Amino acid sequence: MGRSPDEGHDRGHWGNKWDYLLSLAGYAIGIGNVWRFPYLCYRNGGGAFLVPYVIMLVLVGLPLFLLESAVGQFSSSSCLTLFSVAPMFKGIGYSSLLVTLIASTYYSVVVAYPLVFLFHSFSSQLPWASCGNYWNSPQCALIASTNFTNSTERAVSAADEFFHNRVLEISSNIDEPNGFVWPIVNTTLFVWTFVFLCVFRGVKVVGKVVWFTSSFPFLMLIILFFRGVTLPGAWDGIYFYIYPDFSKLGDLKVWADAAVQIFFSIGTGWGSLATLGSFNKFRNNCLRDALFVPVLNCATSFFAGFVVFSVLGFMAHKTGTSVDSVTAAGPALAFITYPEALSLMPFAPLWAVLFFLMLFFLGIDSIFVQIENLVTSVVDEFPVLRARKGWVTFAACALMFLGALSCCTRGGMYVLLLLDWYSASITVVFAGLCELIVFSYIYGAGRAVRDLQMMTKKAVGMFWYVAWISVTPLLLLFIFINSMASMTAVSYRDVIFPSWAQNVGWLSALASFAGVPAYALYYFLASRGSLSKRLMTGITPTSSWGPALEDHKAAWAEYVRSHPLRHRLLHPRFSPSASSPSGPTSSSSSSSAEAKLLELRPGGGDAAADQGSPV
Repeated sequence: MGRSPDEGHDRGHWGNKWDYLLSLAGYAIGIGNVWRFPYLCYRNGGGAFLVPYVIMLVLVGLPLFLLESAVGQFSSSSCLTLFSVAPMFKGIGYSSLLVTLIASTYYSVVVAYPLVFLFHSFSSQLPWASCGNYWNSPQCALIASTNFTNSTERAVSAADEFFHNRVLEISSNIDEPNGFVWPIVNTTLFVWTFVFLCVFRGVKVVGKVVWFTSSFPFLMLIILFFRGVTLPGAWDGIYFYIYPDFSKLGDLKVWADAAVQIFFSIGTGWGSLATLGSFNKFRNNCLRDALFVPVLNCATSFFAGFVVFSVLGFMAHKTGTSVDSVTAAGPALAFITYPEALSLMPFAPLWAVLFFLMLFFLGIDSIFVQIENLVTSVVDEFPVLRARKGWVTFAACALMFLGALSCCTRGGMYVLLLLDWYSASITVVFAGLCELIVFSYIYGAGRAVRDLQMMTKKAVGMFWYVAWISVTPLLLLFIFINSMASMTAVSYRDVIFPSWAQNVGWLSALASFAGVPAYALYYFLASRGSLSKRLMTGITPTSSWGPALEDHKAAWAEYVRSHPLRHRLLHPRFSPSASSPSGPTSSSSSSSAEAKLLELRPGGGDAAADQGSPV
């Protein structure tokens, strides 16, 4: 049986639809689903938090997810070549790649932490369950025997000291690196070796690996859920987690937290969704995918809250304290509080092994996709490297391992937090907002809808159009402003970083921001012609924009010719020729090419009226 035209494309393709969906699920569902969402939910009104969370999923998450994955699938482009749609804005792609490079570098160290814990879990007694170890201080106290509500302020749990004094061997500040922590160096090297072996052959191999790495965490969550809810005090923790406090809904910060959590949890703004979508068959129903994966991600976050708070309820019951007093967020939840609770269970080492394996696989899938995005973007931009994609992957993994060494010192946790606080939190929102502006206003939401209808042969409802052109951009602007306004000086364990470190953090953020205006300026200066011609060329799709395969490109050109728009910003429904989304799909090659060229060239014949003025 011969291969389809999609399968003959030399970029590679997914082996089947489930390879793609599991890769998306593994990418979107990460460690943050376990350590961030449950705490946000409890802090922001319990079950009431689901109201703004679901609303933000519908108005921000779903439209962004569909747009980014759909344009990647339509053009078979990764996050650099994608901007042939408006070449002056390719800097958005470079900004996304730079923040991907930075984030993947330090995130690999976070993924390495569970491996260190895993190594120590293979023992008859968990080492963070006792105070008689060389890393413990005189202030060490066992939570099982000490009520911290009534203990002195200097008391420190055994789990806290294990994480900071044994695993991190943490120094007193960021300006005291004090040498490498070799267990973390070795596990970080293992992470990057594992990533390279899974990624260097492309999506064909990654698509098979994720069948295990994506499904295993779900299995572990289910096992830990049933273990958790059968523990004494578990339902106290669950009640504490989901009890609705609707008065919180009047607090703007609750809505901001919901919007930010949705944006970061589904993985938009990094360019990875476009890259993953680019390996799909051209006619894949991405409209259905855009519902499945984000909803699965949010449901997993909510379910993970039951896993976490059932165990925290047990911990509070065991120690005679309130659930509130044992609740933590972020790394403290994953590496201190939850392990501490596990140590109180029967067969504690078994549950610790399962938990840290789950954390490792939750994190590693995200790195798979980030590296595939980075490498694919490079080889798409420089096709001469495609035959050496394995070497490009090796170089990328080696480079990021070397960069990760800065987070493997005794002051490495401070470096990690500095990069995470400044580099990723605001740059990704900025890149996502710019990407949405390009496709909604410069290329035009009407064109984007028409392209999607031509590709899927399905009608694209007004909801997606209204979201892309009005609601989602405003909410993204709200998220960006809120993120900037909440950028306080970063600290850890009440240690405020010195001013030089804060400046380095802002420089790392500005370096990612600068990619957008810097490339636009470069493009403008490197182009020829009058100022207006340079501008028009910079915001007009190039001849390479569109479907990658010639038969699809010809069908697209014919569809464009037979479905003119009143204006590029208007939904095709408002066009005089509005009809079935499938429409005519074939014509002679010459007339199709002429129609395409007419539309792409500013001022070209009747098709120019379809496009509307780009400015």
